[in-house]
Amino acid sequence: MRPQFHRHGPRARRAALAFTLAGAVALAACSKKEAAAPTPRPVVVAAVHADGVAQQAASLPGEVQARYSTPLSFRVAGKIVERRVRLGDTVKNGEIVARLDPADQRKNAASAQAQLAAAEHALVYAKQQLDRDQAQAKENLIAPAQLEQTTNAYASAAAQRDQAAQQAALSKDQLQYTTLVADHAGVITAEQADTGQNVSAGQAVYNLAWSGDVDVVVDVPESALAALSVGQTAKVTLAALPGRTFSARVRELSPAADPQSRTYRARLTLVEPGPDVRLGMTADIALAAPAPASAAASASSPAGNAANQGGPFTIPATALFHDGTQPAVWVVRATDNALELRRVTVTRYNERTIVIGQGLKDGERVVLQGVHTVSAGEKVHPVAPLHPEDFAS
Repeated sequence: MRPQFHRHGPRARRAALAFTLAGAVALAACSKKEAAAPTPRPVVVAAVHADGVAQQAASLPGEVQARYSTPLSFRVAGKIVERRVRLGDTVKNGEIVARLDPADQRKNAASAQAQLAAAEHALVYAKQQLDRDQAQAKENLIAPAQLEQTTNAYASAAAQRDQAAQQAALSKDQLQYTTLVADHAGVITAEQADTGQNVSAGQAVYNLAWSGDVDVVVDVPESALAALSVGQTAKVTLAALPGRTFSARVRELSPAADPQSRTYRARLTLVEPGPDVRLGMTADIALAAPAPASAAASASSPAGNAANQGGPFTIPATALFHDGTQPAVWVVRATDNALELRRVTVTRYNERTIVIGQGLKDGERVVLQGVHTVSAGEKVHPVAPLHPEDFAS
């Protein structure tokens, strides 16, 4: 038996080697098939949540100011010889508040009046001469050229008289401008020149806050801008009048931010402020959070509720894509991590973010980066942002 084993040993070894090679080829083929399957691409994804700023009321500090405030200034230059009002005084429309030394203006007015008198005398003489020459021309006693000269002299005298009359009227007005009159009823909020001071034309002497509507001026940061709109109502409390609440309405909202503070100036008009509300008081404004129009429209239809729940949503501008001409974002389906291109409604474009009014649900995952390198239906591997606080802001 032992010699027979040696006689058949090489053939058995060759068969075993062939079987091993066949198994290796089969395993290699299987490994190639497994490697051919695409690996899900990692993409930066974050879940969206409704903006808290737009849902809750914002409280901002402000200051009580008059709706209209204008500087009072002389229309001519001169030396102030009298001031009749002081800081905090209440003035009436047409009340005299200050005077300039009128000596120079009186001299100018007298000179202009004298020039007017001379021009009128010259016009009377030119008229008499024209009448004589016209009578003599009818009898052919003078040449036609002389009559033309006389007519021209009369026209020139009439023009000089008109010019002198306008100059006299201007000098009279300038004499009246030495008296500073309040053109509206109000209160003096600033003194900017003193008695004995020489002022130029247009230089402010007082600042007058008009009587009537009272505003609350507030500088709104960008983070609270979504809670503010023209016509919106607000509640105002004043530190000087504790326990009292005033109603106000947003009258004006600056369309651009201040280049230094990066805030938006808003003016709210107080409703029935009362005489105890004084200018310059500090105020605290509680803005009522209005329901967005997009949310109201979506709530009126089942389709809208399915498309948008709890918005608006603020997301990075890098997440914005376009489906044709419509704005869209890539949404990662929760069931299979496949991508879905979703059309959305953008209500505002900020410097680094956009505000989505319709098209998203609270908690859905949105692709934040690389939106131009993915495709619909592609399965991805969601990866959280490296700095989640940037997305939250």
